[in-house]
Amino acid sequence: MIGGVLLLTLTLLFGRGSGVLWLIPTGDTVKRFQTLFTSGVMSIQEQGTPADATAGIVFLLATGAGLIAILMDVLAITLRWPAAAGVPVLVPVVAPGFLLDEGADVAALVVASAAFFVLLRVAARIHENGATHLAGPDQDAARQPLRSGPVWVSVAIASIGIGGALTLSAVTPPLTDGGSAGGSLGALSYGSGINPMIDLGRDLRQPKPRPALHYVTTADQPPYLKILTLDRFIETNWTARPDPPRQENTLDDIRKPDGVSADVPTSEMVTSVVIDRLDTSWLPAPTAPTRVDGLSGNWRWGDTARTISSLGSSTRGQEYTVTSLQLKPTVQQLRNSSTDYPAEALNNLELPTPRPEVVDQTARVLATGTTSNYDAAVAIQEYLRSDDFRYDTEAPVEEGFDGGGVDVIGRFLEVKRGYCVQFASAMAVMARVLGIPARVALGYGPGTRVPGTGQEKARYEISSDDLHTWPELYFVDIGWLPFEPTPGRGAVPDYARPDAVSSGSTPLSGQPTRGPSSSQANPTDELGGLVGPESQLQDSGSLSLLGLISALVAVILITPGVVRLLVRERRRHRIRSGRGGASAAWAEITDTALDHGIPVRDTDTPRKWADCLSISATAEASLHRLVVVEERDRYAPAGKDAGPGNPVLLADDVDRVVRAIRTGVNLRTRAMAVAMPASLWRAMKRRGREESSTLPG
Repeated sequence: MIGGVLLLTLTLLFGRGSGVLWLIPTGDTVKRFQTLFTSGVMSIQEQGTPADATAGIVFLLATGAGLIAILMDVLAITLRWPAAAGVPVLVPVVAPGFLLDEGADVAALVVASAAFFVLLRVAARIHENGATHLAGPDQDAARQPLRSGPVWVSVAIASIGIGGALTLSAVTPPLTDGGSAGGSLGALSYGSGINPMIDLGRDLRQPKPRPALHYVTTADQPPYLKILTLDRFIETNWTARPDPPRQENTLDDIRKPDGVSADVPTSEMVTSVVIDRLDTSWLPAPTAPTRVDGLSGNWRWGDTARTISSLGSSTRGQEYTVTSLQLKPTVQQLRNSSTDYPAEALNNLELPTPRPEVVDQTARVLATGTTSNYDAAVAIQEYLRSDDFRYDTEAPVEEGFDGGGVDVIGRFLEVKRGYCVQFASAMAVMARVLGIPARVALGYGPGTRVPGTGQEKARYEISSDDLHTWPELYFVDIGWLPFEPTPGRGAVPDYARPDAVSSGSTPLSGQPTRGPSSSQANPTDELGGLVGPESQLQDSGSLSLLGLISALVAVILITPGVVRLLVRERRRHRIRSGRGGASAAWAEITDTALDHGIPVRDTDTPRKWADCLSISATAEASLHRLVVVEERDRYAPAGKDAGPGNPVLLADDVDRVVRAIRTGVNLRTRAMAVAMPASLWRAMKRRGREESSTLPG
């Protein structure tokens, strides 16, 4: 029933009129759902948190909510496990506490807690009414009015489960803050290796580099291997524009970059990559690939960013060859490039407002005296590579400006210390200020050449130390070109070298002094992880996420045992204080028996059940006294009950019988009795009268 309602609702809201009468799905509706699903998954992978609510993400949320409702219906109604029905709701309610700095929504947690409590109470009332009717009016109803059942048991279950979730949500660092809960680059990782956010924090300070891949290439200079492109802002932070690959975008014939004039010199290079320990759904590849061979799985390329990704495959264990195009424009071609940008490039001029004034001021000072966008771009690059700036992975954390957002860039330009994310973001933002389309690329630097391999092609090894970000700027008739503003990292392209600019150009006035940068930083201190190979993520993000999931599972698993312990201790206290009576004593020994695999049937009288119980002689005497007390309490006429006698002796008898039951079974059964007490799951059906008579409603 719920599944049908879900399908009709999704067709109405997301089918765009493809359904019969807008409600009944058709083949076109299925195709529409497939498109939305693909778009939603890609958008989640490309965005950070909080994510922009695209149509695909909204579709996934609506579908997920419906599936949770179906699962709850199965657990609560079909399987009659109302306590377990609250578990699926914990995922969407508690998850924000692990992903966002502001934590989970307290109001949502309160509402979910109240709804869960109501669910447990309704279930308790239903089971109690059933038990009372089975007992018969002459036995139970005549003795006392129907009570509301074991309220405190419901409260205990709800409190422990929800309290545990609240505690985890409160004390666990968000996955986006660089804490132990994950890599500092953000909320979602690609497979278990690539994280799209720009807060490198914790990843940069990983002490041990780990191998990711190695490659050989025919290129004159070893290439950068791009994985992801960040090209828009959500609030003040960089994120990737949704670019879901089309099914026809296969890798055997990737379209050459748009807008490249035939006059621009190009060369073809072939790069053979072997993945060592990288596990991600985004493929490291040189910029402007035209063909990829040797990959297994379903891989496609995106129209806008030209990155290669897969919805169901991974880079793990892959060996592939990338044929790509190298753009080698001349300085004169770059200077002559017009500002008549195509529409897709204009999207890369957007900037958040307000933003720190120092960003615009610095950009305009650097551009003073330049005669082209190209000269201004090189001026920005060389300013950031000058002696005024220093590469430092600790400074952003110490100074409180870690990350790559526009607000962070303002602080970075004042402190003049940071790592590649700040350098790349600063150049891209200042380029946009000057009207130059710009974006930030994420991936790997060229790596380290391995000497003495004896191969015709040079071999390069890439580790987590080679993870890198760099800006890409757009020039009309040439396309997207990488620049390198981070001192001591990678290699400055030939077309962007200062000597190339100075030959045939007038020195830039107003440009800050620039100097050599080779001594600015130790390359091995660079990114410990904009992304990370499999083992690195396991040491940070994956292990932490696994820890969170394990903790939630642990809370769920220990809840039955804790609740049973509370039940036992409360009964013992009430029995010893004289307020519990025979029914509480009998309920405890029968529940203990049930927990330890000894059947307890509602049709058995106390004496018949006790006769079938095999325990020690000492405990048999105690059991006999408990039978007598329970029979008096259960069968004596109203007003003539002699009472349970001495409450302390009654409690001692209960303890002896409980110990005898425990010692009479093997270790495995005792462990199951502690971890998964069967009495909790059958209590509401089996003992409505006993709990109602001993506990207030």
